[in-house]
Amino acid sequence: MKKTASAIWQGGLKDGKGSISTESGALKQNPYGFNTRFEGSPGTNPEELIGAAHAGCFSMALSMMLGEAGLTPERIDTIAEVSLDKQPDGFAITAVHLTLKAKVPGASDTQFQEIANKAKAGCPVSKVLNATITLDATLLG
Repeated sequence: MKKTASAIWQGGLKDGKGSISTESGALKQNPYGFNTRFEGSPGTNPEELIGAAHAGCFSMALSMMLGEAGLTPERIDTIAEVSLDKQPDGFAITAVHLTLKAKVPGASDTQFQEIANKAKAGCPVSKVLNATITLDATLLG
C-alpha cells in the first residue's frame, strides 16, 4: 500500500507561503508557512500533521490489540504533542508525548497499560519516528 501527499511552496522561508494536499482530499491546498509553524498563525504545519498521524495510527493499533485480547473499546481519545527543538545542526522533532484516555469495558488497568504500551511501540508511525515517545494512559471507568 502506498499513500501520497504533496506540498507546494512559493517564496523565501519567512515571506513564502505553501499549501499541503493529500491524495484522499482530506487536506486540499491547506495553507502553511513560517508563520503557521513558528508564530501561531492560522494554518497547519508539518509537526501538527505528524501529531495527527501518530494519534490516529496509535489509536487504531490500540483498538486492534485490544480486540486481539477479546476487548472492544467504547472510546479511545488520543492527543499527540510533538516537540520541535532547535539543535546545533538545525531543528529536529525530538519527542512525541501521547496522552490517552479510553473506555474499555472489561479491561483491568494492568492489562490496559500493557496493551497501550505495546501499541505505542508497534504502531507504524511510532516505528518511523526518530524521537522519544512517551505515553500517559488513563482507563476511564
